[in-house]
Parts: sequence; structure tokens; C-alpha cells
Amino acid sequence: METASRPITAPDFRIATADDVPALVRLVESAYRGEESKAGWTTEADLLDGQRTDPEGVLAVITDENSRLMIAERDGELLACCQLEHRGDHVYFGMFAVRPTAQGGGLGKLVMAEAERVARAEWGARAMHMTVIKQRDELIAWYERRGYRRTGRMSPFPYGDDRFGVPQRDDLEFELLVKELAG
Repeated sequence: METASRPITAPDFRIATADDVPALVRLVESAYRGEESKAGWTTEADLLDGQRTDPEGVLAVITDENSRLMIAERDGELLACCQLEHRGDHVYFGMFAVRPTAQGGGLGKLVMAEAERVARAEWGARAMHMTVIKQRDELIAWYERRGYRRTGRMSPFPYGDDRFGVPQRDDLEFELLVKELAG
């Protein structure tokens, strides 16, 4: 659900610190779970209840030497985030969240472009990988418009591990999406 109603100004980007953990957990939860998430279009509330992440998981990403948790903010206000994890010749893109009330205006595109730039500049990555719940057709289509391709490679949803949510159906699994990064 992209809109062209107003041009978006580029946010400021920085790498998250441990002090950012509470705000990042709130942001990720607000983008994917519960009533607040329904203000945006990336909600998973119809597929999963419970939490999307927790402080320990966010802190683990921040402190991992092979990862960066990138923050997009404007005037000190947290608007979006994403995880970049160096995995050899590619970077894994995850924990992507945009504040629900800021979705649909182009901010996500700016965050992805910066993430891809950082992956190439910091690690010389040739590709970006991500996994998306295969039932998220609208979200997958959005990624495809950004140059990601479906691979048909599936991995199981972690049923029984409430750290990743409480599934509302029994057929969830992740599909690997890949984008080749130009040098």
C-alpha cells in the first residue's frame, strides 16, 4: 500500500546501542502485533499473537560483532529499524520494522536502500537474503518490487517457541527471498 501523496524526507541513520533496546522492542511489536499494528499494512496480527521479539533478542543483535541494528530516525524520533547480519558473501536482512503510522509513504524504501548500501560498503556483500512468512503475499510482492526474488526455499516456523509468537494457523513457514546487489 504505497502512496505518492507526499515526498518523504530522508531520515537520519545510525547504529543502535544497548540504550535503544526498549524503544526498538516497542517499535517492532507495534509494526507486527496487536491492535496498534493494524494502523499499518505490515501487521501479522491475523497470523500470530504474542510477541514478535524481546529485549534479549534485540540486545543479542546489537552486541553480535557480525550484525548491525540500523535505526532510522527524524529529530530523535525512532521511525524504523532493520537488522543486517554478515554471513560470508551475503547479508541477512531482518527485524525490519516501520512505525505503523509512517508506513505507506516511502520510508521503508529509504531504509532498504540504506541497508543495501551498508551491506555493500561495510562487508562487500554481493547479495541480501531475507525470510518472509510465505502467507504474506502483499509483503512479498512489495519486496519483489524492490528487486527481491522468491527462491521457493522454505524453512519451518518455530512452532512451540513463544519467543516468536503464538501461531493462529498450522501451515506457517518462511520463504527465502534474495536480491543480488550491484557493485
